[in-house]
Amino acid sequence: MINEFKKEYAFLSNFYYCSVIYQGNCYPTLEHAYQAAKAVNPEKRKEIQHAFSPAEAKSLGQQVEMFPDWEQIKLSVMESLVFDKFQNNKDLQEKLIATGEEFLTEGNYWHDNFWGDCYCKKCKGNPGKNNLGEILMRARS
Repeated sequence: MINEFKKEYAFLSNFYYCSVIYQGNCYPTLEHAYQAAKAVNPEKRKEIQHAFSPAEAKSLGQQVEMFPDWEQIKLSVMESLVFDKFQNNKDLQEKLIATGEEFLTEGNYWHDNFWGDCYCKKCKGNPGKNNLGEILMRARS
């Protein structure tokens, strides 16, 4: 099991620097693209696209007016972005394939039990949905 997207597995993280294309625009990380995809306002999308870091992009994305159907489409947007990341970055595609049959879990300590599985004391007994891990495993296959 790969249960953290750090060190040799940092490339699995949405914060990993690699080109990701969304709606014809190039983003420096998948996180930038995902956060920009939420924004109704094109100027906010542009601001997120040019954010200094993926952490800043995430912070900006938490402040935007989101599309009314965002909760219904966010999984398909993430899947599209993950597939793009690995289809268009062959070195990362090879690394993903090299994980073999390992179960991929975005283990974290920031209480994200939707995209991953938080291992903090507060969340420990409640397994996360691990949607990002599931999408990564689909992309690998």
